[in-house]
Amino acid sequence: MDQALQKRFALINIWRPIAPVQESPLAVCDALSIAPTDLVAGDLLYPNYAGETYSITYNPSHQWFYFPQMQQDEALFIKCFDSAEDGRARFAGHTGFDDPTSPSDAPPRQSIELRTVVFYPE
Repeated sequence: MDQALQKRFALINIWRPIAPVQESPLAVCDALSIAPTDLVAGDLLYPNYAGETYSITYNPSHQWFYFPQMQQDEALFIKCFDSAEDGRARFAGHTGFDDPTSPSDAPPRQSIELRTVVFYPE
C-alpha cells in the first residue's frame, strides 16, 4: 500500500439517499473556490490507524451547490481528495444543511456513503 500511495491517487465518495431527501439535503462546495488557507487539518484516530481529514472555514468566495429532493436512483460522486498537485481540483467540501424550504414535518434524511481509493496508472 505504501508504494501505491507514492503515485497519484484520489479519495472518492459515492453518496446516495435510501429514501427521498426532504430534510438536510447534501451540499457540495466547488473545489476550485476553496483556497488552501480555507483548509483546517484534523486528526482521524482509529484503534489501528491514524490519518488526517480536512474541514473548511467560511470564505465568501465559496461556491456551493445543493441537491434538493434527491431520489433513491440518484447518486453523487465526490472527489474528496486528489494527490495530484498540478492545478486540478484537489478537495471538495460537502455537508448536509438545514434547508429552510424543507417541510416542517419532513422525515430525517437517510443516506448511504461509500468511500473508496482510486489508484491511477503512471
